[in-house]
Amino acid sequence: MESIIYASVRTLAQAIRQKEVTAYEVVEAYLRRIEAVNPRLNAVVQLVADTALAQARAADDALARGERVGRLHGVPMTIKDSFDTAGVISTAGTLGRAHFVPDNDAMVVARLKAEGAILMGKTNTSELTLSFDPDNLVYGRTNNPYDLTRSPGGSSGGAAAIVASGGSPFDIGSDYGGSIRLPAHFCGVAGIKPTSGRVPRTGHIIPYAAGATDAYQQVGPLCRTVDDLALIMSIIAGPDWQDPAIVPMPWQDPQTVDLKRLRIAFHTDNGAMTPTAETIQTVRAVARSLESEVALLEEKCPPEIENTWAIWESVARVAGGQAYLNVIRQAGTDQISPNVQYITDMPTIPSDEFEKRMVALDHFRSRMLAFMQDYDVIICPANANVALKVGEYAQNRAGYTYTATYNVTGWPGVVVRAGTSPEGLPIGVQVIARPWREDVALAVAQFVESTFGGWQPPEL
Repeated sequence: MESIIYASVRTLAQAIRQKEVTAYEVVEAYLRRIEAVNPRLNAVVQLVADTALAQARAADDALARGERVGRLHGVPMTIKDSFDTAGVISTAGTLGRAHFVPDNDAMVVARLKAEGAILMGKTNTSELTLSFDPDNLVYGRTNNPYDLTRSPGGSSGGAAAIVASGGSPFDIGSDYGGSIRLPAHFCGVAGIKPTSGRVPRTGHIIPYAAGATDAYQQVGPLCRTVDDLALIMSIIAGPDWQDPAIVPMPWQDPQTVDLKRLRIAFHTDNGAMTPTAETIQTVRAVARSLESEVALLEEKCPPEIENTWAIWESVARVAGGQAYLNVIRQAGTDQISPNVQYITDMPTIPSDEFEKRMVALDHFRSRMLAFMQDYDVIICPANANVALKVGEYAQNRAGYTYTATYNVTGWPGVVVRAGTSPEGLPIGVQVIARPWREDVALAVAQFVESTFGGWQPPEL
């Protein structure tokens, strides 16, 4: 088989089942890779190496006895530190939880373990997942594997950095304004934010019942291949009878999607911030590659998406802010990271003003839905910039609207690498589909990946 640390999740699982390689060898190889790259990245912030190796040996013994195994039997993983992991410190990057050890796994973690996945450790996040830069007062900053002076994106930056570097086959992130898709873009991996209501958030630091912005935050995987996104999503999706927003919609196989029937709109500029020239070129190249593969391809931008940040923030900064303050109090945190200091400055507004903001939010969603009546897919940048230098976030906030739009609508979005900047940094494209049609977004992303090469290993 190919090099263990760069193999896909599906390849690893099959090789372990067929006894081409042992689970112990696979886990050991990834732990060695973490040891080699993590001092420069600071991506893995809690490591449970001995436990992981013991579980790998037990997985091999079970296979030798002919016991039934799950789809991820013996495959290692890392998990973003915003998710609870039983018996392992889970801080969510906030000082009040610096030594917190949960008794139970988050639902997505439990589902992955039930299929045989082995936890190696936790990956860094911004405090409470509320910044686009993974830096906090517990563990410090994570670096981008393609340029250590740049950010890997947040809040799932530790996850994207270690997956891109071959230190983990996959990780699970969360996405409130782009926190899966932005790190996927900055680090050149594949990531998906599913439809609102697809994957339970039980056991995440910002759980379900987050008030008016509850639909913004979703949970999904980061992997090196689009095919692995589909595999992991098929495992973690579906109701858990705790998160009240989760809908029992059937999961559909991307392999059954007929590209020839798809109608695609693409745009290179959302009117809020013009992307880099190379980003525009990459999106156009992707569009050209699809022109003969689909039923319709048009350059067209959804209406009023230049107002995304105002719509997203008008609710998030008020309704969401109160939910975050509650989480901070529950954690016992009395000092927060500068990146999320804005939480303490949340305004209080009259109920009639809040009602106006909610009405504006719904009208925006309605206009976006009307646009999507004519299309199956939107292709656009994942961000206006490639990976930013540390400290450049504040002056580039409008660039993050490319992902935030689809937290507001709740639609599924996949990011996959399709280009490279002059500095050698990854450029991802974003593939958006209609609600519940992750299969369509994944099918198009898989075509892009096969055409443009997808993830490429960093020179660490």
